[in-house]
Amino acid sequence: MLKRFRFRAIPFLATVLLVALGVSLGQWQDRRAAQKIALQATLAERAVQAPLVLGPKLLGKEDVAFRPVSVAGEFVTGWPLFLDNRPQQGKVGFYLLMPFKIAGSNTHVLVARGWLPRYNGEHDRLPEFSTPPGTVIVTGVAKAGMGKVMQLGDPAMVKPGAILQNLTPDQFADASKLAVQPFFIEQTGPPEAGDNLVRDWPAPALGVEKHQGYAFQWYALAGMALLFFVVTGFRRGTK
Repeated sequence: MLKRFRFRAIPFLATVLLVALGVSLGQWQDRRAAQKIALQATLAERAVQAPLVLGPKLLGKEDVAFRPVSVAGEFVTGWPLFLDNRPQQGKVGFYLLMPFKIAGSNTHVLVARGWLPRYNGEHDRLPEFSTPPGTVIVTGVAKAGMGKVMQLGDPAMVKPGAILQNLTPDQFADASKLAVQPFFIEQTGPPEAGDNLVRDWPAPALGVEKHQGYAFQWYALAGMALLFFVVTGFRRGTK
């Protein structure tokens, strides 16, 4: 007895579709992984560059993202904002955002000054913090965004002292009517004396391994579909 292969049109078409789908999606995940690897190289390169001194000229967020920056000016103390659902070492809390007026101009940049703990059981009670007066120099890292969390209910109005889930510089500019750089600064360095701000910023999660894992799964699906078609196409028969 020999096994003979029996061609079947419908299973063949289904196999072709599954193989094409698996290969296409695997290649897409490979491209995403390659993009993230290139971004990793960009981050490493920019991290060792000298700080970019910000001035009044509006810059592209992609041009400065992840670059060390330095800027002189003063905090606009009447516009604190609190990004909610930002845990730190298992504790709940906020990111404190404040606009910073760049010296000698009317241009501002949103500074993430650090993390503050939330009072237990008092969601609407804002944490205390201090703000250095007068002209200061802020150093940090430019970020295109502060991360996005799930929006719970309708977004709160952007106003002084607001507790927000998410915020973009454009949303702040619309609400405040201030000229704002299209990026944030994650402030680095020790907080002011007596302040309880924490500046242990999370490293960017690029997820290269995730894309590589997904690519392997899609290629495996394509391979299994082809193998299944071949194996089930054989039937016992005589030569």
